[in-house]
Amino acid sequence: MGHHHDHTHTRNKKVLFISFLITFSYMIIEVIGGFITNSLALLSDAGHMLSDAASLGVGVLAFTMGERAVNQHKTFGYKRFEILAALFNGVTLIIIALYIFYEAFKRFLHPPEVVSTGMLVIASIGLIVNITVAWIMIRGDTEENLNLRSAFLHVLGDLFGSIGAIIAALLIMFYGWAWADPLASVIVAILVLISGARVAKDAVHVLMEGVPKSVNIKDIINTIESVEGIVNIHDLHIWSITSGKNALSCHAVVSDHLSVKDCQKILMKIEEKLKHQGINHTTIQMETDEHEHSESILCDHEPNDEN
Repeated sequence: MGHHHDHTHTRNKKVLFISFLITFSYMIIEVIGGFITNSLALLSDAGHMLSDAASLGVGVLAFTMGERAVNQHKTFGYKRFEILAALFNGVTLIIIALYIFYEAFKRFLHPPEVVSTGMLVIASIGLIVNITVAWIMIRGDTEENLNLRSAFLHVLGDLFGSIGAIIAALLIMFYGWAWADPLASVIVAILVLISGARVAKDAVHVLMEGVPKSVNIKDIINTIESVEGIVNIHDLHIWSITSGKNALSCHAVVSDHLSVKDCQKILMKIEEKLKHQGINHTTIQMETDEHEHSESILCDHEPNDEN
């Protein structure tokens, strides 16, 4: 499982780096084109592509930092840096969306002249670039890895931005509808805002050490308590160190007659069962009913269904 995780990590890093090079290169062209054509839809698309390049760069840095070895000050290493990168990208998406709303409002009031032909050409090339980058990134672990998923959502939002700019350019060319430019920007901004809010929420959930979405806490409890020799468990905590790396700790009450060797066998059974449920790191304290734990901070509250 460790080898698979390392392989996936390397693949994700490579996917992000290639995507960064492509996005950054075209971003320069699109920014210039946006100013030349005076199109907000194109400028918003260019601005989002600029944030794409930044998010992809931060993503690559996060994977690189995550490879650093553990030490006496960082006992889990730098894996959480990936979650911080995802939070940064999520917040960036929200800020970009709000700025586009602001600019679109001004353009609805005073629609400027837009060079629709140039806008159409640049937006069409941008669409091809975004489709290429999205295709490259989908080959990575965009479902489980929050860092990669946040960067992918940046690219996906930019892809929709290119489509919006193309539609707006065609409406301006054939019907003279100047309001199509800011309208396309607003639609894209809504999609970007939703994506950013979701990514930021997921990142905060990890940083708050919430239960991973892929883990069912009731199933975990049933799995542990189904092992012969376990009476019950308490002080159960399940959290993510980073995407795809989940940890668990708990106190397990065992039968009084069990020896140390018996307890060791029980631990091995539990660890093996939990691996199949996505738990990579397990810490279980064995104790009997006589063990006093009522004064422990961790024993004050039992897990419930509240968020």
